[in-house]
Amino acid sequence: MSGIKYLLDTNIIIGLYQYNITVLELPGKQQVSIEQCTYSAITRIELLSYPDITSSDKQTIESLLKQMQYLAVTTEIEDETIIFRHQHKTKLPDSIIAATAKYHQLELLTLDKKLAAKL
Repeated sequence: MSGIKYLLDTNIIIGLYQYNITVLELPGKQQVSIEQCTYSAITRIELLSYPDITSSDKQTIESLLKQMQYLAVTTEIEDETIIFRHQHKTKLPDSIIAATAKYHQLELLTLDKKLAAKL
């Protein structure tokens, strides 16, 4: 994963899509470029399974995701998830995303302050 430094949580990608000022300023503060970012399978599922998603939203989100590397859930990530969830009592999707970041030694960018504090 040459050049990849960050795993983007679902809320960060939503913020990018919605032009949320807090999210848009985050990459500048941390000097993050989209080429340095990746996302979890869980994030893709959360984004594209939203019940009210329009075809236009879906197309825009898929276009944004294509600019980043995709990380599948592997057996190793499952094991990390189990450990993380036992230690921190977090929701399953958050645990999988955090475990993915930990396993790949990436910084997790999230707006979830409770989750960020557990990393």
